[in-house]
Amino acid sequence: MELKRVVVTGLGALTPIGNNIEEYWEGLKNGKSGSAPITYFDTEKFKTKFACELKNFNPLDHFDRKEARKLDRFAQYAMVSADEAIKDSGIDLDVVDKFRVGVIWGAGIGGLETFQEEVINFAKGDGSPRFNPFFIPKMIADIAPGNISIKHGFMGANYTTVSACASSANAMIDALNNIRLGYSDVIVSGGSEAAVTIAGMGGFNAMHALSTRNDSPETASRPFDATRDGFVLGEGGGALILEEYEHAKARGAKIYAEVLGGGLSSDAYHMTAPHPEGDGVVAVMQNCLRNAGLKPEDVDAINTHGTSTPLGDVAELKAISKVFGEHAKTININSTKSMTGHLLGAAGAIEAIAAILSMKYGIVPPTINHENVDENIDPELNLTLNKAQKRDVNVVMSNTFGFGGHNACVLFKKLDE
Repeated sequence: MELKRVVVTGLGALTPIGNNIEEYWEGLKNGKSGSAPITYFDTEKFKTKFACELKNFNPLDHFDRKEARKLDRFAQYAMVSADEAIKDSGIDLDVVDKFRVGVIWGAGIGGLETFQEEVINFAKGDGSPRFNPFFIPKMIADIAPGNISIKHGFMGANYTTVSACASSANAMIDALNNIRLGYSDVIVSGGSEAAVTIAGMGGFNAMHALSTRNDSPETASRPFDATRDGFVLGEGGGALILEEYEHAKARGAKIYAEVLGGGLSSDAYHMTAPHPEGDGVVAVMQNCLRNAGLKPEDVDAINTHGTSTPLGDVAELKAISKVFGEHAKTININSTKSMTGHLLGAAGAIEAIAAILSMKYGIVPPTINHENVDENIDPELNLTLNKAQKRDVNVVMSNTFGFGGHNACVLFKKLDE
């Protein structure tokens, strides 16, 4: 059986540095930091008092008041970013076969704020089980693709992938394979997350996972810097329209990139820490290259997982050096989390979008906030520090890893007609 070719025909983004694709790209190429003091709740007693929140996002600009109350923020972000991607793709919803259009979405946590509010309200009561009737449908992670399909009438495959911070990369790989095998013509894929909450911040602080650089939140996300002290929590959503190549070509769609392959692996090492030598990361990148039919020297740029944690950044760069050898020194390596923070289950989606846009515009966004050299990192690697770099990018890799040892890697290429 010959596998179908898969391309990207639409993009949508709702991020801490831009509320649509155009704004997001401007933020990326200009090295904009999305980190600032938290506005959602009182952080006086919290170890970390900042995050990468969305700016100027009003759900009532997108939903009526009644509908907005039925949707957790993570589902709102999913629907807004998906709407932008669908519109960007130019798909005629009156003509497309909706039984062959699916939604495969990623979320690491889902409706955390809804869960938090309902449990707090119950605890404040007299023990009577008074819960909002929308508690469960607002909270469950699969409600995001469910609502996207309901709005647009898409009746193909519909589900959520959950693999912590690798969730939306897993979703894209599932979407790739679904189309490759001929089951669908179009998949709306991506991910969303809204964990900047009391429970989210408190939980990650308890793990000592977050930066506590409260005196300078805008510089707290500093991947590869010797003084990095943890990640900065982010929120938002990213959507990509994956489409079978001949289907896209027949309708005259603009094509951003071809999705050449995806790789998966497990660290099988620790609940939260990466393998110190990056063994699982080596495997996932090798698996991805093999799946795409590419050689290491074909890759021009890598958008790393690069969370700004002491262990993770070093392990990933060690793995890159192992997989790419001397060629690693010619690759533009970057971490856009330095600007957006870590969007958990949505990270893979918005970073894949950043990788695709770097190909489109010939500009690799920077890794900002780098001030101090880490002696554990190979100084010959080009980490695209502090300023964007112009480069003709033909093949770009996007890495995403999750707690539990989940590793996912996706490869995009400029289209060869």
